[in-house]
Amino acid sequence: MKLPKTARFSTVCIHAGQEPDPSTGAIITPIYQTSTYVQEELGKHKGYEYARTQNPTRTVLEANLAAIEGGKAAFAFASGMSATNAIASRLSAGDHVVVTDNTYGGTFRLFDKVMTRYGIKFSYVDTSDLRAVKSAITPETKLVFIETPTNPVLRLTDIAAVADLAHARGAILAVDNTFASPCLQRPLALGADLVMHSTTKYLSGHSDTIGGCVVAVRDEDIEWLKFIQNSAGAILSPFDSWLVLRGTKTVALRMVQHSANGQALAEFLERHPKVTRAIYPGLPSHPQHVLARRQMPNGFGGMLSFEVESFEKAREVLNRFKLMALAESLGGVETLVCHPATMTHASVPPERREAIGLSDSLIRISAGIEDIEDLKSDLEQALG
Repeated sequence: MKLPKTARFSTVCIHAGQEPDPSTGAIITPIYQTSTYVQEELGKHKGYEYARTQNPTRTVLEANLAAIEGGKAAFAFASGMSATNAIASRLSAGDHVVVTDNTYGGTFRLFDKVMTRYGIKFSYVDTSDLRAVKSAITPETKLVFIETPTNPVLRLTDIAAVADLAHARGAILAVDNTFASPCLQRPLALGADLVMHSTTKYLSGHSDTIGGCVVAVRDEDIEWLKFIQNSAGAILSPFDSWLVLRGTKTVALRMVQHSANGQALAEFLERHPKVTRAIYPGLPSHPQHVLARRQMPNGFGGMLSFEVESFEKAREVLNRFKLMALAESLGGVETLVCHPATMTHASVPPERREAIGLSDSLIRISAGIEDIEDLKSDLEQALG
């Protein structure tokens, strides 16, 4: 089943990197749950020696992810944070990084509390402001790390423009594409050098696995990522690799419904009298709606946020949901709600949260793929 070169995106998601099992003809890649591989004779093996270094299930997933993102190679890690850490491990003491100020709380914690211990410097700027990005880049800047749309205030960064700024100053651009997914946004095609995902989210899509990946196009990045994956050992297990492979087969289909539900809920919230602000890139009221339409041409995703009058009101709303589940994470088939200030972004200092527009009254929704009328009804009763 050789994949045609003209295969379109949803076909690539289902078939790329995967062939029927040669020993049985099984159409689904087996779970190679093994720690080591028997060699035929000294110095002669079948391409696999030790499972930290290589595993056939993970190899297939990595080929699949590389094709989905349009990259040259992909590397699967034990979590999204270990994928981000692998990117950061390219840096040395004295290097400087420009980071989206409204980045995920775990990314901020890694950079601010861990990487700074090794002499790496970080500047957190509003990367939606190109002048701010340009001003922040110094001769020591080796990496620009952006998240777009951001978590949870859904601010967008112009990937192509920032790629040009970074490359002109000798830096590389890494994009956290978790919120959008490759179905809706193609960072490598826009000039990014590295794309990372928490595969826990939309790529897997079923809230039953933790993982991460980095997709690369440059040979020097590929060689390093291969080295650090083996050296540090934060690999994705065979079973988790198999679960993500199952997820990528339906990601194109799921993202259509995630986006449709996200749009409908955002429009519902924007009209609701108890809501003081609705935030969603698909709303014309979003300050970067025009950029969203250009950069995310296939939909605006399932992530949205809204604000109510106060923290106490937010607490009341969150405690009244019945269908929507109060939980961290996102990107699953079920709808999740959370309070970022005390959950996903609790590690971010209050003054920084205030600066990026993350108020204590903000609620984040990861719209699932349930019937939209059921989701609207749950929102209505919770806000009522």
